[in-house]
Amino acid sequence: MTRRIDFINPFGTEAYDGLISDTLNAYAGEGTELTISHLAGCPPDIDYYYNKHLMETALFEHVMQSEAAGFDAVVVGCCYDPGVRVARELVDIPVVGPLEASMQMAAYFGHSYVVLTDHHKAVPYLEDLVRVSGLGGNCKGVRCIDWWVKDMIHDTETVARDTIAISKKVLEETRAEAIIMGCTIVAGCYQRHLMRTGDTGGVTIVNPNLLALKMAEGLADLHQKGAYTLSRLGFYEQPKGHYREQFLSERRKTAEALGLTKPAKAAE
Repeated sequence: MTRRIDFINPFGTEAYDGLISDTLNAYAGEGTELTISHLAGCPPDIDYYYNKHLMETALFEHVMQSEAAGFDAVVVGCCYDPGVRVARELVDIPVVGPLEASMQMAAYFGHSYVVLTDHHKAVPYLEDLVRVSGLGGNCKGVRCIDWWVKDMIHDTETVARDTIAISKKVLEETRAEAIIMGCTIVAGCYQRHLMRTGDTGGVTIVNPNLLALKMAEGLADLHQKGAYTLSRLGFYEQPKGHYREQFLSERRKTAEALGLTKPAKAAE
């Protein structure tokens, strides 16, 4: 069975595509055609929330275009899980958020966990996400390694070493059993180090990129076989009647304003 997965780096730059491609393709299942893509018409980083909201608008259009292009599932490659739940309103294919997928599967790696993200500003945002998701029963906190995304790409090895060192310290302090990396770019840096050296530092670190990919593959298989049906009874209900007409009108305006008349360029 062939399944097409679009892993969307939600940044208006291709700077991170290579890192994700190098550290994710090796783990794709047999029959998976994995595309690493990024967005057009939005900021190059989403460390600040205004940028994040601008990015989500471009993301929604990209997700709809991915479905139209025949993808079987999409992953929104950021642990803010930006726009994931709104995107599910828009398409019938599975839309996966890395943090949500990691928290859902964390128990397979350890009884309790800490989310370790990139910088201090992300900490309270992820604390809120953990609470809102309802999946944080065994989460013992959110910490950070104090790196900004734009800097990580220039020194991935140091980011990986810092991640391991801080993970050890946090696990000792909290007595948690595992770390969920709360940033997909941190995860890419760590995975590059792990693929090169095999050194985990003796700690269990959950890579959200890998878990999101595996979640997407599984749901894509179910969708192809007619066993994945997203409920449209409430939260994910789609606009109908004049609301549908309004949606289509606003979509055209937004796509034109962002210059999104064609799908964003994908990195193979």
